[in-house]
Amino acid sequence: MKPILEVRDISKKFKIRSQAKPYLSIRESVFSFLNPASKNEEFWALKDINFNVMPGDTIGIVGKNGAGKSTLLKILSKITPPTSGNIICRGRIASLLEVGTGFHPELSGKENIFLNGSILGMKRAEIKKQLDAIVDFSGVEKFLETPLKHYSSGMQLRLAFAVAAFLEPEILVIDEVLAVGDSEFQRKCIRKMEDVSKSGRTILFVSHNLASLQAICKKGLLLSNGQSKGIAPIEETVRLYTHGEDALQHAIFKIKNTPAHKEAYIVEARLLNDSGKVCNRFKSYENIHLEMIWVNKNARLVSPNFMLVNQKNQTVMVALDTPADWRGDKKSEPGKYSSKFVIPKNLLNADDYLINLALDCSSPTNCYDAHLGSLMFSVWDPMDENSIARGNFSLVREDAILMPALDCSFTYLGKEDT
Repeated sequence: MKPILEVRDISKKFKIRSQAKPYLSIRESVFSFLNPASKNEEFWALKDINFNVMPGDTIGIVGKNGAGKSTLLKILSKITPPTSGNIICRGRIASLLEVGTGFHPELSGKENIFLNGSILGMKRAEIKKQLDAIVDFSGVEKFLETPLKHYSSGMQLRLAFAVAAFLEPEILVIDEVLAVGDSEFQRKCIRKMEDVSKSGRTILFVSHNLASLQAICKKGLLLSNGQSKGIAPIEETVRLYTHGEDALQHAIFKIKNTPAHKEAYIVEARLLNDSGKVCNRFKSYENIHLEMIWVNKNARLVSPNFMLVNQKNQTVMVALDTPADWRGDKKSEPGKYSSKFVIPKNLLNADDYLINLALDCSSPTNCYDAHLGSLMFSVWDPMDENSIARGNFSLVREDAILMPALDCSFTYLGKEDT
């Protein structure tokens, strides 16, 4: 089978004007072409990008701001040409890059639907067949005959997404534009894109919402300073994006020097998966094991504990080892100890987390040692057959800190009396 999209040595160069002075007056700006301090510099937004996309692939494109993501999508959508390289495309592309892209403001919503369909190479009968579904999804039925210039940006976005998704192009290209919509519409779009991917069509999706990205995409492309190493599994792509090449360093904590003045202190800590391997990315249905090595130097009552903090700096939970040793009496003998905790599977929402480690005493209250942000890990939900217990929306609930799979049951009580 041939790739539906072949990208060969794509590069894009822009010329940027730089000034030796940080500020120029209006007069100086007007005559800046006479100023030798003014010069044009070359900026390579993309440099030698190569990858293949097979029919039915769902590709998540990630990278920091300025990495070249939007430039790549504009080249793929034939909005801007590459400086060098070539693209072989074996299917129709529908792109949703900016609100209102491809729409005419003077035409009505209905006219714009037919216009976009025609641009995609679809016949009027094909567009008409999907018209009701597009109008229903976008929710602009009352304004269908209204010129697009009177639509809000949200209404334009809903209509643009509906057109791109329902007119069934072989390749659907979507930029971060979905962030403009409200949370309910975003969830609706995610569900629609999941349906599109299941139908065998190809999706290229740029988003900073890594949970949504992983819900839809099986593969990923990481861009950094306009360069990429090519397509990789989405789990690997997100791991490199969030934690870098040395990702596992965030799963291990070690002190550099032994503190002479502390009565108890943490020596080492690490995160492990169910197989006992050091890990910093866990599927939602995997247990997370935390092992803490510490020293009780002066025969104190010690309670090892940790605090889990999410990326919004919200405290998700605090855990102590009191179920194993209520006051710390069992660990009062001087020496080295290993304390182990298990964060149960199907508890945490898909997110990135920091761990603050501590050794405390409850009576009398005392903190012997503490290390903030010493470990970092991510939870992601692959939405496969093992994670359906959490429901269809487990990945897009950004308003929730926890997303547990609780024990539950139901009983049929018979027909309701009328």
